[in-house]
Amino acid sequence: MPAPRLLVFGDSLSFHGPDGEHAADDPRLWLNVTAAALGGHADLVAGIGWNARDAWWSLTGDPRVWADLHQADAVVLAVGSMDTLPSPLPTYLRGGLRYLRPAGLRRVVRGAYLAAQPKLAVVLRGRPVVLPARLTVHYLNAMVEALRAVRPSLPIIGMLPSVHRAASYGYVHTARPGAAAAMTAWGRRADVPLLDLSAVVGPHVLAGRGNQDGMHWGWEGHAEVGKAMAGLLGPLLAPDGP
Repeated sequence: MPAPRLLVFGDSLSFHGPDGEHAADDPRLWLNVTAAALGGHADLVAGIGWNARDAWWSLTGDPRVWADLHQADAVVLAVGSMDTLPSPLPTYLRGGLRYLRPAGLRRVVRGAYLAAQPKLAVVLRGRPVVLPARLTVHYLNAMVEALRAVRPSLPIIGMLPSVHRAASYGYVHTARPGAAAAMTAWGRRADVPLLDLSAVVGPHVLAGRGNQDGMHWGWEGHAEVGKAMAGLLGPLLAPDGP
């Protein structure tokens, strides 16, 4: 087929490298590695801390996404990793810190929360999380149903949550196994292939070869994920694929 166009819903793992944030067209990012391997192009819809609910809101509320969807040859749901992170404050309160005024108060409150977060993550054993696994599955499934209603034959691929060694979360990630199991079961039911980020990029992250924050990947990790995703997508995009 002609050069395929990928529409990727992602979180910061899709645009952070070893030294911070990068423009979506940086060829070293995993989605662009995937697109290059397939001879195509990738469009990224993402934000810092995005979870499956944020991706759903983007799909249903952003007219730019609707336009991209007309041109897409495959969709990648690269969200779910941030859902599993400890979140001592409810998401709406944590996200609302940015709206505090005056600026001095905002900085003080945010600083206090960031200092307390790793301690609370340990004390509370990683609970609550950003988004419970049942809701992650709910929003991913809603996205798939909506996409198939508009484009029934559109290939869709997801991801299982990544791993981290982040001091900012007290090195706690107790929710990941349960979330991965729930998403795996959903993927089988929904017929959505899932790339296991833990298997692909886990050694890279846990060995400290990624970003010093212990969560985001180095370029080696992006290359590994990009290559693995191309391997999953390639057969789905072939003329005689599913």
